[in-house]
Amino acid sequence: MEAQWKERRVLVVTSVEAEREAVWRGLQADSRFEVIIGGVGPMSAAARTARELASQPYDLVVCAGICGGFVGRADVGSIVVASEIICADLGAETPNGYMSVDELGFGSARISVDSDLSGSLTAAVKKAGIPAVCAPVLTLSTVTGTAQTTAELLARVPTAAAEAMEGFGVATAALDFGLPIVELRAVSNAIGPRDKSAWRIKEALSALEQASSALREVLR
Repeated sequence: MEAQWKERRVLVVTSVEAEREAVWRGLQADSRFEVIIGGVGPMSAAARTARELASQPYDLVVCAGICGGFVGRADVGSIVVASEIICADLGAETPNGYMSVDELGFGSARISVDSDLSGSLTAAVKKAGIPAVCAPVLTLSTVTGTAQTTAELLARVPTAAAEAMEGFGVATAALDFGLPIVELRAVSNAIGPRDKSAWRIKEALSALEQASSALREVLR
């Protein structure tokens, strides 16, 4: 791994400044990395990622930030490394229920990640003493806020561990440039009925910082 990544460039995309700061602290301003704010939602994230990738060469793209975790799969303060990035609301409603864009025959709502790197990163995070799982991460334009939607999402992707709003957009831009993608998320809240009093953003940002440090070590 050291020979592979020692001189390579990595673009990390977060949605907001607080995430960017946490990632930078973990990376310790490593010169191999550039960390940008992609904005909230898949469209903004895709556009800003593509603009940055067109400006200079990179070898890897990482989408990083906080997220919601499915209860029993990714607890608050834990880390989820995507095994697959899935746009869970890209499709159509039908009389028989939701159909994904894959089922409609108009492309795919699933993007593969660099599985070797995702596996190594998950192991490194665990070694650092942070609970971590490698599982599908969902991208949604609307954050889940009810038990009904939570159940619907798990019916669509039974193995999903987390949801966020930017991964599929960042991954789409990376794919367009022929680059590998990794998504790294720290859980700030349980997915389900919206309860801001239960959010633990400070704890999630701390976990994100630690996981970013693990990313730096994995890519040495």
